[in-house]
Amino acid sequence: MPDELSRNPFKNITFTSPTIPPETGPMKSRPSIALLIESSNSYARGLLRGIMAYIHEHHSWSIYLPEHGRGNVPVNWLNSWHGDGIIARIENTKIAEAVVNCGVPAVDVSAARLAPSLPWVETDDRAIASLAAQHLIERGFQHYAFCGDHRFNWSRWREDHFQNVIRDAGYLCHAYPQTTGRKQAPPWEAEQQRLADWIQQLPKPVGIMACYDIKAQQLLDVCRTINVSVPEEVAIIGVDNDEILCNLSEPPLSSVIPNTRLTGYEAAALLDRMIAGEPVSSDAHLIKPLGIATRQSTDIQAIDDKLISDAVRFIRQQACEGINVQDVLKSVPLSRRVLESRFQKIIGRSPHEEIMRIRLDRVKQLLEETELPLIEIANRTGFRHSEYLNVAFKKQTGTTPGQFRRERKQTR
Repeated sequence: MPDELSRNPFKNITFTSPTIPPETGPMKSRPSIALLIESSNSYARGLLRGIMAYIHEHHSWSIYLPEHGRGNVPVNWLNSWHGDGIIARIENTKIAEAVVNCGVPAVDVSAARLAPSLPWVETDDRAIASLAAQHLIERGFQHYAFCGDHRFNWSRWREDHFQNVIRDAGYLCHAYPQTTGRKQAPPWEAEQQRLADWIQQLPKPVGIMACYDIKAQQLLDVCRTINVSVPEEVAIIGVDNDEILCNLSEPPLSSVIPNTRLTGYEAAALLDRMIAGEPVSSDAHLIKPLGIATRQSTDIQAIDDKLISDAVRFIRQQACEGINVQDVLKSVPLSRRVLESRFQKIIGRSPHEEIMRIRLDRVKQLLEETELPLIEIANRTGFRHSEYLNVAFKKQTGTTPGQFRRERKQTR
């Protein structure tokens, strides 16, 4: 069932226009808190959810949440604001100066670390990079790469940690060459060509960690443009698990899931202690990630056998079109016995089992994300009859499609 936060996300929160002075004197009933956090991306929205969760569990705060883009200069009212505390994603020196000069308790939730005197809550980039590296190593790759953006501390830290894990495992990591000294992203046309040249030069198959989901999506776009197959030749994992971005990518993007809710919650808890007069360390408070959302962009075992790799690619592209093993045999010059033997040895499943696995994964996605009737889902996933889909689904999952859909809705 939906929790209280999802039913009423603003319970116990009073939103006040920053043009109206905060409550003062004996009539003041709640702390006035400014949130300088954008709401334009999933990471920042996760921080805000965590802050709201803390407020629901502890105190009523009067919240100032101005329209604020990432890295925007401070809004004018901040210079004369007389509130009780600030939680800010401090992305440039002007914001850092404005927040510090306010003279009120403040917590920073940015990796830029431009206000070192403030308590700092951030995701644990070492743990994030380690999770991504192990995810790719488990898939049997012999070649690895990292694609980052050196404008950001968190990208550099993730690159360093990822390279260390890969190196400790006995492999070489290829890093995307950076343009030194740039403060803004280059034009997409130029960046697209540089990414294409880099991907073409990498040894394959290769597992790539991108510094975050947007960079990973760019890599997927480039791979599609230059006809490099994902995940068979290049497997890509991002960071942030922006579900809309990841599921709109082609193919859907695997991503490390940061615990943004806990990050925001911890920031609110630290600010609450500071407002109460308790000493709080300015050391980093690092929050470990929740895990990995595995999607098609890394759903592969590294395959050196080109014919089996071709067979796997054909199955992944055509499984929901109603193909069978005979169709797979038409795509590769192998006998059925040799295909079955080599496929089982490398993939750990038979070609038929792989076809069914991909179909049923797609069935699960449609059950969870749409209201399509079962007969339409069967039609879209290569099952001739909904009854056959029902039997195959229950055999794999132990439950019916209807039960699966109801259970998933209850946990949203």
